Amino acid sequence: LKAGGIAGVCVDLILFPLDTVKTRLQSPQGFRKAGGFRGIYAGVPSTAIGSFPNAAAFFITYENVKSMLYHGSTSYLTPAAHMVAASLGEVVACLIRVPSEVVKQRAQVSPSSSTLRILSHTLYHEGIQGLYRGYKSTVLREIPFSLVQFPLWESLKDLWSWKQGHVVDSWQSAVCGAFAGGFAAAVTTPLDVAKTRIMLAKAGSSNASGNVLAALGGIWRTQGLSGLFAGVVPRMAAISLGGFIFLGTYEKTRQLLL
Repeated sequence: LKAGGIAGVCVDLILFPLDTVKTRLQSPQGFRKAGGFRGIYAGVPSTAIGSFPNAAAFFITYENVKSMLYHGSTSYLTPAAHMVAASLGEVVACLIRVPSEVVKQRAQVSPSSSTLRILSHTLYHEGIQGLYRGYKSTVLREIPFSLVQFPLWESLKDLWSWKQGHVVDSWQSAVCGAFAGGFAAAVTTPLDVAKTRIMLAKAGSSNASGNVLAALGGIWRTQGLSGLFAGVVPRMAAISLGGFIFLGTYEKTRQLLL
C-alpha cells in the first residue's frame, strides 16, 4: 500500500504539466481554446488527493492476485497471470481514479475555474453519476494498457535478471518500466482520446452517454487517424517517464520497506 501510494503521488505530480498538454490536445474545442500553455497546473488538487489511494489500490490488488495465481502455474502461463492481476488491479483502482480524473480533466480545459468549483458544479448538475462518467471508457483504456505494459515489464525484468545473473536493481526495473509504458501508451492512445472526449462532453450530448465505440467513430469521421492519435507524443513521453518514476519508485520503496 505504501510503496504503491508513494510511487503514484511522485509520478502524477512530477508529470502533471505533460498530462495537461495531452488533455488539451485531445479536447474537442482544441488546444488553444482549452487553455494552451496557460494554467498548466489546473486540476492538480484533484490529482494530489486521488493519487495515493488510486495507486495503492492497484498494487495491493495486483500483487495479491499475482501471488495467488502463481501457485501451481507453469512458466509459460506467467504472462497470463500478470495480465489477469493487472486487469483486476485496474478495475479496482478506477473506482478511485475516475472521479479524480473527471474533475482534473475538466479543470485542465477550464483553467479559470477552481477544482472545488468544478467538483460542486458536477455534483449539482449531474450527481455522483457525473463523477463516474467515463468509468467504462477508462477501464476499457486501462485494461488493454495493462495487458501490454505489465507482462512486458515483468518479462524485461526477468530477461535482464537472467542476462546479469541476479535480480534487477530498482533503476533497471525503472528502465524496463519506461520502455513498457511508452509502448503501451502508443498503442492505446485512441482509447485515451475517446475517454477524454467522454469525460469532457457536455451533459446530454452523444458522447456523454459513455459509448466508447460511438466516440471513436465520431473522432474517425471528423478528424481521421490524426484525431484518434491526438496527443500521442506527450502521452508517450509522460507515460515513458511515468513508467520510469512509477515502477522504479515502487520497487525501491518496496525494497526499503521489506
